[in-house]
Amino acid sequence: MPEKTGALKLEKPKFKTAGVLAIAAAHLIHDVYSAFLAPLLPLLIEKLSLSLTQAGFLSTVMQLPALLNPLIGKLADRASVRYFIILAPATTAVPMSLLGVAPNYGTLLILLFAAGISTSVFHVPAPVMVARLSGMRKGRGMSIFMTGGELARAIGPLSAVAAVSIFGLPGLYPVMVVGLLSSLWLSWVIKDDRPRRNPGDRSRSSLRDSWRLLKSLMLPLSAILVFRGFMHGAMATFLPTFIKAETGNIWLAGSALTVFEIFGVAGVILSGSLSDFLGRRNTLLVSLIGAPMGMLAFTLTAGWLRAAMLMLTGFTLLSTTPVMLALVQEQAQDRPAAANGFFMMISFLARSAIVVVIGYAADLAGLRTTYILSAVLGLGAIPFVLMLPRGR
Repeated sequence: MPEKTGALKLEKPKFKTAGVLAIAAAHLIHDVYSAFLAPLLPLLIEKLSLSLTQAGFLSTVMQLPALLNPLIGKLADRASVRYFIILAPATTAVPMSLLGVAPNYGTLLILLFAAGISTSVFHVPAPVMVARLSGMRKGRGMSIFMTGGELARAIGPLSAVAAVSIFGLPGLYPVMVVGLLSSLWLSWVIKDDRPRRNPGDRSRSSLRDSWRLLKSLMLPLSAILVFRGFMHGAMATFLPTFIKAETGNIWLAGSALTVFEIFGVAGVILSGSLSDFLGRRNTLLVSLIGAPMGMLAFTLTAGWLRAAMLMLTGFTLLSTTPVMLALVQEQAQDRPAAANGFFMMISFLARSAIVVVIGYAADLAGLRTTYILSAVLGLGAIPFVLMLPRGR
């Protein structure tokens, strides 16, 4: 009897567009709520008579749960990550929508800490599910996923201001309905997804074991995040201040940040898909050469050339995140959520510490000198890209 030569041919996993778009939409809705704090902060300061130190500590408390990201990742590797993702929009929407009714500072801290835990619970496992739904196009999936988060940076503050203008600060709580409905919708959309699990192996492994297996990836990625962090911290945090000092035009200062973010979204959309074809390391190299060069030229030029360099910097600098997320998932072996937990924790620590360093340097030497120094330091990421394990 003749053999069926095609019987054993393996079918490549397909890109599940509906599932990836659903999680990206959840990312957008979730991050809109987590962006409420900044626009509501002046109202909270006035209502509760907070000092600026107390106000600044609110953001720190909300970000503290990021230190638990590796542990959350380990737990997510033992369970179905879909439950983490389904619940997060609701569990973030509720505390963030209750900020206006908080009677005192202590209650604010509790609400923001709860929202911070929910934020970590979403952001650690969500890329794991996106990677699984993306099949061989993990870069494309990460680009779509991160586009939701980038858009939320612009929509979140506007949504908070609009809600307060309609309901008032104490009456803000009805807006949690969107987050609750989002979780219900997600429970239906991704109800049939089941992860490929090997709980026996993962349950016996510790975070130290996971780090040992992932060390060859995480060490060069950590260095990249640090060197990239100087550019990202300077641009994302101090760009309006820099433009205002250079031009004296507050409208232009605000517009510059908008332009930076818009071209960053474009970079996020394209970079992951490009990395599927060009390779993760090649795409990172192009971005991490273009970003410091663009930032340096932006600092030293003026007029339309400065505007063009701002666009280039936004496009290349923010385009690195989907590529790194795809690389983490490809190299994660049987610990995808733990790997993403380590990555998110390192990113948080690098970002939080470096912004303080940049501010201190700007106080000593001025923002222009600090921007030049940050761009030069950004070039330090290039050798570590070459140390990354090769992807597919």
